[in-house]
Amino acid sequence: MRRGRVGALAIVLSAALAAATACSGDDGKSDSNSANEKITLTVDDFGTFGYQDLYKQFMAQHPNIKVTERNVPKLDDYTPRLQQWIAAGAGAGDVVAIEEGIMVKFKAQPDKFVDLKQYGASSLQGNFLPWKWQGGMSPDGSKLIGLGTDVGSMALCYRKDLFKKAGLPDDRDAVTKLWPTWDDFIKIGQQYTSKVGGKSKFIDSPETYYNTILMQEAGKGSNQTYFDQSNKFVMESNPAVKAAFDETVKMSQAGLASGVQFLSDPWSQGLKKDAFATAPCPAWMLGLIKQFGGDGQQGKWDVAGVPGGGGSWGGSWLAVPTQSKHPKEAAELVQFLTSVQGQIGAFKAANNLPSSPAALNDPAVKAFNNPYFNNAPVGQIYAPAAINLKPVYLGADNQEVRTAVEADLRAVAQGKLSAGSAWGKAVSDAKKASGS
Repeated sequence: MRRGRVGALAIVLSAALAAATACSGDDGKSDSNSANEKITLTVDDFGTFGYQDLYKQFMAQHPNIKVTERNVPKLDDYTPRLQQWIAAGAGAGDVVAIEEGIMVKFKAQPDKFVDLKQYGASSLQGNFLPWKWQGGMSPDGSKLIGLGTDVGSMALCYRKDLFKKAGLPDDRDAVTKLWPTWDDFIKIGQQYTSKVGGKSKFIDSPETYYNTILMQEAGKGSNQTYFDQSNKFVMESNPAVKAAFDETVKMSQAGLASGVQFLSDPWSQGLKKDAFATAPCPAWMLGLIKQFGGDGQQGKWDVAGVPGGGGSWGGSWLAVPTQSKHPKEAAELVQFLTSVQGQIGAFKAANNLPSSPAALNDPAVKAFNNPYFNNAPVGQIYAPAAINLKPVYLGADNQEVRTAVEADLRAVAQGKLSAGSAWGKAVSDAKKASGS
């Protein structure tokens, strides 16, 4: 969902590829045979994975290994770079994060990734939710190309102080009761707008709410969005997509959205300037709000239940590209970061909800209260629901289609596209993006 201009990105990609080729396994040596050989492992990821302390622990246990991280804040900037590096066979880190929206495309290229079973990962299956483990397997089940990191169990974040200013309840339990449905949520948003108005909108971005509702609706029905399991384009016939699209358009028609792009500069600056009162909060969003909100927002945010029930949005895997010069050590780092204790550590650091049942049931997770979010009991809010989450299938061209649809939804919020013509244009743009 985080995009840049194509021309500028091409320049960045070329420069990044040249630099990355020197960074990843650049000593020209094959897999390490000596525990004393000094090596560097490069990790490519995006957003906030919460691995800094874990890297230190791993390096303390492996004095000969230095771990460096190349983090790209925006997923839509990260994904094309990773795709270029994997296609070129050079430039990628020794360990790469693969988000759920692009995993299907990479699973179709198992020869580009190390089979983690060759390095002892077969015995780890019980450490992961069954669907998360399966999500890291190649289509024919012969190779394990990724181990799961997090899952995107759902909640909704809101500004306590702004709710109080609008005369709304600010206690998290009372707030949850305000919006059993998304239509109720819109009504509350209209109340907020009538009291606060001005530059403070009720929702952060149309696309975040659209994706939240889409993943909810898909999870309740066919467990698919734009594509079916055979990768046939089904956007027009899938009621989950239409329902999410229509509900998001209603929010814009009600004046709840400014049309800013998620994780753009206006979004991150708006976070600090009280520009919006709510944001959908799959578990990983907590880390982003803290990162971009900074110390000035601590205690202002809280976490409530999401309208329409639960749902899941987000989650990733860690993989080792075959281009790595140190696959053995890289595979060991992947197993360390995705271990039960590794996932607990990432949850504490960045609220990335574990994909490990043992971690989800660990007291350190279930009893965790987040001080940044007014000591919200995020472990109790997120962990129990995650156990029963069901995966939603995302086709190989999911990200390209999603990008096109989100752009049309922002155009509606900005008054550049009429609500009546938005669906037809979104379908047309989605077809072009997918080559259908």
